[in-house]
Amino acid sequence: MTTTTVIPTITTTMLADAALHRLLAWTSPSYPVGSFTYSHGLETAVEDGRITTAAHVTAYVEAVLARGGGWIDAVLFVHAYRAADDAAAFDALSALAAAFRGSSETALESRQQAGSFLSVTRKAWPHPALDAFAARNGDHPMAHATVMALACAVHAIPLEPALHGWLHATAANLVSAGVRLVPLGQTDGQLALAALSHAIPAIAEKALVTPLEDLGTAAPHLELASLSHETLYTRLFRS
Repeated sequence: MTTTTVIPTITTTMLADAALHRLLAWTSPSYPVGSFTYSHGLETAVEDGRITTAAHVTAYVEAVLARGGGWIDAVLFVHAYRAADDAAAFDALSALAAAFRGSSETALESRQQAGSFLSVTRKAWPHPALDAFAARNGDHPMAHATVMALACAVHAIPLEPALHGWLHATAANLVSAGVRLVPLGQTDGQLALAALSHAIPAIAEKALVTPLEDLGTAAPHLELASLSHETLYTRLFRS
């Protein structure tokens, strides 16, 4: 009797040093895009008493990434990255991403960060493609996800690690908001991030193969929390 042993293989995309440094810089909380001022509706959920523990924060952020605005951004990030060499196709995706928001505050969240990211990156990490997009786009709204995808593509950061970096940064920003709002201890925040790190690979893998025709959200509680945030009596965050 012959026994066959199947050894699983793992495909790893290695980043050159320069690409790795750029990705780390652009997804760092210190990159000046103002991400620390947005909670994506989390502030409403805390105010309503629905979010009181680290586990609750983890579940909220995972819902954002898997079914809410984070999922929309992940899929649009992939398509924008692949369209970086086609100005007309990229501009169409940029317009779609700017419009694909569930509330005025999440639209502000994405557009303000996009403008800041593009402005800072053109100065610190210049590239003709970023300048050309800024000239074509003018004052039209844009989305943070597509602008960063363009920067990653033209600066030779491979798509898969760029997407993982984007998702991790989104998760880290929201967990940080949860730590301040609930409040939670710093260790609880890291436990939440560790738990989310197990969910991100599957979300990224699905985003890489999702066509635009299938793009949509299924997170009404998140959207309602974002809408209600506009009328909170006291607000620490802008969304």
